[in-house]
Formats: sequence, C-alpha cells, structure tokens
Amino acid sequence: MEKVLVLLLLALAVAYAVPDPRGIIINLEEGELCLNSVQCKSKCCHRDSGLSLSRCAPKARESSECSAFTLYGIYYKCPCEHGLTCEVDKTIVGSITNTNFGVCLDTGSSRK
Repeated sequence: MEKVLVLLLLALAVAYAVPDPRGIIINLEEGELCLNSVQCKSKCCHRDSGLSLSRCAPKARESSECSAFTLYGIYYKCPCEHGLTCEVDKTIVGSITNTNFGVCLDTGSSRK
C-alpha cells in the first residue's frame, strides 16, 4: 500500500511540474506529432502517405492544393485558410480513401 501511495504522489508531482499541459495534447504547434486535427492550433493534422507520421501543418493558401473536410481528422492536403474555399469534385470513393483534392479559391473577391 505504501508503494502505491509513493507512486501516486510521484505521478502527481510530475503532473504538477508541467507548466502548461495544453501544449501536450492540444494546441500543438506546426511540426509536432498529432493524431487528429483538433489537436493542432492550425486545425490541420497532415501526413504525406499512409505510412508516414502525422504532424500539425499550416492550412492551405490561395491557389494551393487542398482537401475537403474529412471525418478521419487527418489530411493528405490541408484544408484552406479562413475565407477560402476548396473547389473539389467530391466522389464517394474519394471520400472513403481521403483523396478528394482540389484548389483553394477566394470566392468572396469575385462578388462585388
């Protein structure tokens, strides 16, 4: 029983020593490993291939390749920055395989 208490106190001391725990699981910076886009400040958890590790990445800029929203939370191409839309031909197969890629366009600038 004493050993369990010592381990519990040790675990609490380590947890208390972490200055800001939000950066461990959420609010991750670009380049940090992630499991889902919710964890990243940019809201894009990106991987290059099915066998690569996912890392937080910046959102796609205008005229860059992009992905439509995915339920998986991991992208091969990041979604567009705020104010841009990803013009993509969505297909059922592309939705399942996460390969619905398009181009980020600013649709608001053409409306005047």
